[in-house]
Amino acid sequence: MDDATVGMHYLRQGFKYFNRFMLLLWRLGLGRLGNQTRWGGYIMVLNHIGRKTGRVRRTPVNYAIVDGELYCTAGFGRVSDWYRNIRAHPEVEIWLPGSRWAGTAVDITDSAPNALFLLRQVLVGSGFAAYAAGIDPIHISDAELAAATAGYRLIHIQRTAPLTDPGGPGDLAWVWPLVAVALLALVWQRKRQMSKDLIEGTPVRK
Repeated sequence: MDDATVGMHYLRQGFKYFNRFMLLLWRLGLGRLGNQTRWGGYIMVLNHIGRKTGRVRRTPVNYAIVDGELYCTAGFGRVSDWYRNIRAHPEVEIWLPGSRWAGTAVDITDSAPNALFLLRQVLVGSGFAAYAAGIDPIHISDAELAAATAGYRLIHIQRTAPLTDPGGPGDLAWVWPLVAVALLALVWQRKRQMSKDLIEGTPVRK
């Protein structure tokens, strides 16, 4: 394995763990945290169907909205699991900050006349992720960008209908009341122990 291949492997692994963390934030109702910022990037959650399992899979991806249309990119190209899934099952569900949509995912890499421009917008909206991949999406020339992203796939998410039924982002937000109760119980127990120590003349434990 050459250095570039090894570097790409570790980059994919790094993004895999980062995506798990981001997905957890979304499911806890914290999807807006650090989202839509210059370095945090614009992040949505793509819900897609596994091509082998038929189960719902969720993948945080960077996106851009250009002229009201939604775009994202498979930075690792055709080998990305989520890309292969949407090719098999293009019907998807999208979690955006503040909205949730049903849609259809279409690969427009080779068909859109302004594909490179759209890809640049997605990379600009990716925050630190583009720079982690060695791309400065703001200053790089078109020729350099085309060369650097030769293996990328540009996806147009055609939104078909807004969704409001249960099962969207924040489906794990129910844990927060439990956490609050647990913390209050710990505080109460601590104060009770301190009061008992004072009554008994035992030095208060810090």
